Amino acid sequence: MSGLAHRPFLKMNGLGNEIVVLDLRGSSHRVTSAEARAIAAARSSRFDQLMVLHDPLRKGSDAFMRIYNTDGSEAEACGNGTRCVAWAMLRDDTRRALRLETKLGPVNCERVGDETFTVDMGVPRFAWQEIPLAEEFADTSRIELQIGPSDAPILHTPSAVNMGNPHAIFWVEDVDAVDLARVGPMLENHPIFPERANISTAQIMDRRRVRLRVWERGAGLTRACGSAACAAAVAAHRLELVERDTIVGLPGGELRIEWRESDDHVLMTGPVELEHEDVFAPSLFAAISETTGVP
Repeated sequence: MSGLAHRPFLKMNGLGNEIVVLDLRGSSHRVTSAEARAIAAARSSRFDQLMVLHDPLRKGSDAFMRIYNTDGSEAEACGNGTRCVAWAMLRDDTRRALRLETKLGPVNCERVGDETFTVDMGVPRFAWQEIPLAEEFADTSRIELQIGPSDAPILHTPSAVNMGNPHAIFWVEDVDAVDLARVGPMLENHPIFPERANISTAQIMDRRRVRLRVWERGAGLTRACGSAACAAAVAAHRLELVERDTIVGLPGGELRIEWRESDDHVLMTGPVELEHEDVFAPSLFAAISETTGVP
């Protein structure tokens, strides 16, 4: 039997981005790809991202956090999920802030309202090898990539940026005019992205507002993606299309993104919602052999 049987979990969302929070602190169990896929397949625990908490590795941290996509792959960052984790860890706590560890380093979170949190998403990376891209580009604010006929491409010349994970942002006149569910999988797996990529279409509304739709790597079309919102806001500012403090509108709602000039850190602020609390039924993992480990 899986070590996750009868384990409690929280089903949450950040602007409709479906999140499951699983607290494994005090346990040595490490979620396998098969377990993550089984959790995602169940209606009560359907997720875009699974946020798993382990005991902290360093003094001063509150937990070590691992992030899984619906296909069982691990993600490096998830802004909406991190806000949900902050809510879960601070809901019975008088503190206003916490510090999480991830594979990429520490992440600081702050409560700014009853159900609103700010996450420090860190410093964006623009060098082609840091995104990473399979080919060298001196300027990643626009890279040579298109899909569709050469004389009338459906999408072309995206901005590329790493915001904890790789992102490509295609600038369009109308995000609703692009069938992202059709072109997203092709672009996610394009050879130019050796680690695959999150694919976004972005529409500039004015100097402080961007509309965004996202095909998320390993998860598919999503109502919201925090790291994609950060990537789009940063990329738009690099192109001098928006200010450093920008509202990014997604199908699930709006996020405030501030690319702080003093230290280049990107701050993301938005709400979370608790949908329900439940436990994993043993039958969910009946076909999976147990695998344990530590982060």
